[in-house]
Amino acid sequence: MADSVDLGKCFEIINNLITEAGRLIARNNETRQEFVCKSGDIDLVTQTDQDVEKLLMDGIRQHFPDHKFIGEEESSSEGGVKKLTDAPTWIIDPVDGTMNFVHAFPHSCISVGLKVNKVTEIGIVYNPILEQRFTARRGQGAYYNGRRIQASGQQQLNKALVTSEFGTSRDEQKMQVVNENFAKMAKHVHGLRVLGSAALNMAMVALGAADANYEFGIHAWDVCAGDLIVREAGGVVIDPAGGDFDIMSRRVLAAATPQLAQELSKVLTQYHPQPRDD
Repeated sequence: MADSVDLGKCFEIINNLITEAGRLIARNNETRQEFVCKSGDIDLVTQTDQDVEKLLMDGIRQHFPDHKFIGEEESSSEGGVKKLTDAPTWIIDPVDGTMNFVHAFPHSCISVGLKVNKVTEIGIVYNPILEQRFTARRGQGAYYNGRRIQASGQQQLNKALVTSEFGTSRDEQKMQVVNENFAKMAKHVHGLRVLGSAALNMAMVALGAADANYEFGIHAWDVCAGDLIVREAGGVVIDPAGGDFDIMSRRVLAAATPQLAQELSKVLTQYHPQPRDD
């Protein structure tokens, strides 16, 4: 099926759509956004989330009416799917870092990945506020604003700058694990950063600005693009327990090297989110 999908055309079209959607985000970031709560008072959605997702999906449908979608907001239910199939499927987070966005903190992004036969072929993470665009196509390397990028090559945990997040759930059991891992990181790593965007955290690993990133409770749309971008930059993406990465598992560990990934996995307290446990 991959042979029947014009990936060059897909890449060109989604880049153009993301540029257009980015203007909307950048313009709206100038004022604090009205929002509603989804699953709790820290799981937020704005009108911009919904407008951006609609812009991207409508634009893709014009060119590829048979393609499927997995997206964060409700509009994804129209033509959207809950389970990944072999069909060309766009996995979209219209605004990753919504909490940042509603506070006008300039660290949020659009994240889009395209899977064909369940293999990620295209990944784009774009922060339009600071004009940071990370792109990758399978087998063609990773790029930051058009410049080829490479993961840091760091192998030692005590020299690693690591990113993670609190996430959008304040479930007591999950928060216990999150805080336990933060305490462990404080002892074992060079530095820890919590900047509020899962997709940008992974992009930072690809850029070499961070050495590793882990998170429990993410969704496919948070990490689909970042997964490809990290791997195309020479990094690795695995399950936080050390096994193979499953994009639907809601668990991720990205690192500059296999050695660093495994060392970090041995330190982490594990948590297994339920499919609907936000």
